[in-house]
Parts: sequence; C-alpha cells; structure tokens
Amino acid sequence: MSKITIAIDGYSSCGKSTLAKELAAILSYTYIDSGAMYRAVALYALQNGIIKNGEVDKKKLIENLDRIDISFQYDNESLKSHTYLNGKNVESEIREMPVSRIVSKVSLIKEVRQKMVLIQHELGKKKGVVMDGRDIGTVVFPDAELKIFMWADAEVRAKRRFDELKAKGIQITMDEVRENLRKRDHEDTTRDENPLKQAPDAVPIDNTYMTQDEQFTIAFKHALRKISALEGKKA
Repeated sequence: MSKITIAIDGYSSCGKSTLAKELAAILSYTYIDSGAMYRAVALYALQNGIIKNGEVDKKKLIENLDRIDISFQYDNESLKSHTYLNGKNVESEIREMPVSRIVSKVSLIKEVRQKMVLIQHELGKKKGVVMDGRDIGTVVFPDAELKIFMWADAEVRAKRRFDELKAKGIQITMDEVRENLRKRDHEDTTRDENPLKQAPDAVPIDNTYMTQDEQFTIAFKHALRKISALEGKKA
C-alpha cells in the first residue's frame, strides 16, 4: 500500500498529538511529536542555566544547539513513543509547567526552529509519517498529501489541559492554565519565524463539541482517500 505524509497543525491543547498517535497506530506509520522536540530544547535550557527570570539567553542557547540531541524511542510497556534528550528519557519532564511556561519563547528563536526543521525533514524522508505541531503543513512538509488544521474554543482547551495536569497530580489553578494558553496562542500566531497558520489545502477540524472518536473518523477517512488516490495513480 502506498504511504503518505500526514501533517497536523493547530493550537495548544486541541488534541493534535492524540489524533496523530491514533492515525499513526492504525496506519502503522511513524509518529513524530514536533512539539516535544521544542519542549526538549526548553528543558535543556532550564537545566543548563540558559533561562533566567523567565527569559531565554538567546545567544547562549544558539551556542549550545550542537550539544542538543533529540530522538524518539518506542516504549513497549506504555505502548507510546518517548522523547529522549541527550540519551535520557525526558517524556514526563517536558510535559510539566516549567517547560510549558517557556517553550513558546524558545520556539520563537530562528536558529532553534531551523535546527528542528532539519531534523524533522530527515525523519520524514521515507513517508509513512504522521507529525503534529505548529508549522508542519506550512513549513516542514508543505507537500504532505494530507494536511489537517485543528482548533477548539479557548475555554474548552483550557479545561482539557487543566484536567490533564490534575490527573498527573500537578497542582495548578484554572486561571494559570488559561493565562498559559493565552500567551502561547499569541506567541505561536505572531512570531516572525514560521507562525501558526492554516495551510490553504488543509482539512479544518473544529473539535470544540466533537468527541475523540468523531475527529478520528473524519481524519481517517481523509487519509484513506489520499492513500486510495495514490494507489489509483499507480494502477
């Protein structure tokens, strides 16, 4: 069967990763979490004194980029792909609030985005890839056979994120989550380097009032159509 590239973009906490993982699993594709890559860079910056008073020492981070190695490994126990930073599993650490508070500022840096895009290009060369992020369909894989752009009401996204963090035992208020999402939305959509925007040929999915199964069904049907079209061209 022909393999395609699936690019999923959208706002924070709108279910991009969940959908991407589901599609990758059913199609036996490789799932690449681009957001986790930027989170890993942010974690490195936090661990190495590159973040001071909530601000990024841009010059120092750029100087350290060659010391940052990011990879993904499938974990047979959790049945999930985990993020590794310089050989260490950091999947849990990169999801915590200290990283969430700074990741958008790290991703604003042109040199950081350039390095991440280079890595992503290499990971996606063989097709059969599902990648989610902010600029996958517009910058990383502009020729992807299937592009999806996701969003949801800001309050709904904040509630989802709050519930997710509480389930992990992280103490945080709803107001803190709202403010974090507001800042990330602003930074993602207004940054000079590859801002979040919908590709002209992307399939739009507003999942504000949609179940996880409903959004998966929509996306999977589009994927099957694209694969079928490629098979038709080969015939």
